[in-house]
Amino acid sequence: MDDSESAVTLIERRDTEDYNGPPDHRIGVRHSAYPHLSHDEIERFNFLAQMNEHLAGRVAPAVEIAWKARVEPRFEAEHGRRPANRHEARKALLIDPVFQTWSALRRMTMEQRQEAGRWAALRQAETLAATAASLIRQGQLSLDPDLPIPRYVTAVDHHCMPGSYHGETFSGDVAGPASYDSGIYVTVRGRGGALNDGIGQTLASWIRETYPSLRPRRIIDLGTTTGHNLLPLAQAFPKAEVIGVDVGAPVLRYAAARASSLGVDNVRFIQADASHLSQFDDGAFDLVMSTMFLHELSLPALGAILTESHRLLAEGGLMINMEQPPYKGMGPFEQAMRDWDAHYNNEPFWTTLHDLDLDEHFTAAGFVRDKLIHVTFEDPLGAVGGGRISMVFVGARK
Repeated sequence: MDDSESAVTLIERRDTEDYNGPPDHRIGVRHSAYPHLSHDEIERFNFLAQMNEHLAGRVAPAVEIAWKARVEPRFEAEHGRRPANRHEARKALLIDPVFQTWSALRRMTMEQRQEAGRWAALRQAETLAATAASLIRQGQLSLDPDLPIPRYVTAVDHHCMPGSYHGETFSGDVAGPASYDSGIYVTVRGRGGALNDGIGQTLASWIRETYPSLRPRRIIDLGTTTGHNLLPLAQAFPKAEVIGVDVGAPVLRYAAARASSLGVDNVRFIQADASHLSQFDDGAFDLVMSTMFLHELSLPALGAILTESHRLLAEGGLMINMEQPPYKGMGPFEQAMRDWDAHYNNEPFWTTLHDLDLDEHFTAAGFVRDKLIHVTFEDPLGAVGGGRISMVFVGARK
């Protein structure tokens, strides 16, 4: 078979295979606060999502092959035993060229995702700020310029995001969250849903199916960011008063503008530290929630926020948090691969959180052990394409 025949065969095979990769970035919903993206900016996002798909689907399996074929045997030959934990496994992997390639390329895609989103937002920063300001309704947003930003936020540009969630370069700035909203597509490989709200959709659906009698009067989302996973709850319970809390002013401005542009009018956003919410009475909320928030805290903050969650929750209410699965039950290699974010993606609390027995922390905060909740899901609602996105809902009734 010559080169031309080989190329024809490859094309024919691709044409007959069902495409199962990231959807085109263009299928996402463009609300009024969303940044305008040029053709080239969209294609950068598409390329980076495809690169992440390639790394997850083809390069990561090659790392496992290398682990079994030479990395683990070499460690066993040198130490007379297999790696005992993920820390030993990671150090053994660091000198392997396949792991080095996968790790370097994965870091590159994250940095380039931030560069692509940041550049698209910065070139229209003033326009985005003006648009957001015009969309925010009176009483929808409450900011506190004197709020101390916790060190676990200020000390790190989380997942390589310049300025993390709180940074701004001028009054009214929303460039950071606009970059986040457009670029998270790359990280989840387009599987977060058309509005990046698949987790929120899944949570809303699960609550309504599991607790059909629960009709929350008030809902609070801790670490709401752009509110993308809160709005499905506000829509599922339209009679509820819904509040999103975050320490970052830019993300809250964008969240309020985004909610307004999508016609969700029973939600408001407040700048506050989730560990100190004294403006709310005991038992003020029937649903206390968070999504992908706990892993970005610190250990003292985790305890304080869970204790505050217990105080805020009404009797019979539900506290629920979405996170990725804990490491318990995983082998050293899988743990080491999942722990990559802690070492190379500016997520310093990631490794600690996934090692914790959260049940112990929930009970220390005041929740009763026999009312704790653990539910595992594969893929959020609204996801498009193949692959899996594992997530767990952990929490408790009161």
